Amino acid sequence: MQGEPEVAVLRLGHRPGRDDRMTTHVGLTARALGADRVVLPDEASGPADTIRDITGRFGGPFEVEVRGDWRPLLRDWAGVVVHLTMYGLPVQEVEADVRADHREGPVLVVLGAEKVPFEVYDRADHNVGVTNQPHSEVAGLAVFLDRLFEGRELDREWADAARQVVPQETGKKVVSLDDESSGEEGQDPDGAASADG
Repeated sequence: MQGEPEVAVLRLGHRPGRDDRMTTHVGLTARALGADRVVLPDEASGPADTIRDITGRFGGPFEVEVRGDWRPLLRDWAGVVVHLTMYGLPVQEVEADVRADHREGPVLVVLGAEKVPFEVYDRADHNVGVTNQPHSEVAGLAVFLDRLFEGRELDREWADAARQVVPQETGKKVVSLDDESSGEEGQDPDGAASADG
C-alpha cells in the first residue's frame, strides 16, 4: 500500500485451463487487499491480462509481472519472505513478527498452485498457516493480508479508476468516473465486479 514498504505476492505454478480462475483470483485478492504487485508464471498470461484490465477499470496502483523463473526473485528478495502453507506456524502466533518485519522493509508472500519445492520452505523467513487445514490459497492470502495491514487496506483509495462501485444495502451500482453516468442496478457491467467476464 502507498506509503509503506512493498508487499508483493508470488504465485508458484499455473496449469493453463485448470488454474485460470484461481490464479486470477489470487491476483485480484492481492490487489484488493493491499499488495502492490503480483508475480505470475509465464503460463498465466490470460489471468495477468484480466488482472490488468480490472486494475485499469477500478484503479490502482497495482502491478502485474509475468516471469518464467521465480527462483531469482525468491533468492534475491531484499526483504522478508512469507510462505503461506497449511504446514506453517499459525498466523495468529507470527503476525506481530511479520508486521514488525514489514515496518522495516518489503515482504514477499509466496503461495503455490502445485506441490511447493522444499527450497521455498527453506528460504522463507516465515512459513505461515492460516489454519492448518486444507483450504483455498485465495482464502489464506486474504486472511494474511488483512492481518498484515490490520484492516487499513479496506479504506484504501484507488487512483486513476474509470469505474467505482457505490456501496448499497441492496442492489448493484457502478459509476463511470469518466462521464459520471452509472451502470444499471442489478447488473455487473462487463462482469467486472465478479472478475469473471
